[in-house]
Amino acid sequence: MLKRNIGVNPKKKKKGQSTVEYIILVAAVLAVLILFLQPNGPFYRAFNETLTTGTNGMTNMATRLYLSR
Repeated sequence: MLKRNIGVNPKKKKKGQSTVEYIILVAAVLAVLILFLQPNGPFYRAFNETLTTGTNGMTNMATRLYLSR
């Protein structure tokens, strides 16, 4: 005679499995963010370089406009 899992809902088991998968996915995304957002990480450096370039460009333009009077 075959044993049946009485009282175990297959949908609930699958829901638990997908919950674990989402937890693993969130942990992986957090690990990548921590690596990229640290002070010496590539994203941090690129962001700072972009801000520096934009700030220098605005400062140079303001200086040129001021001196053109």
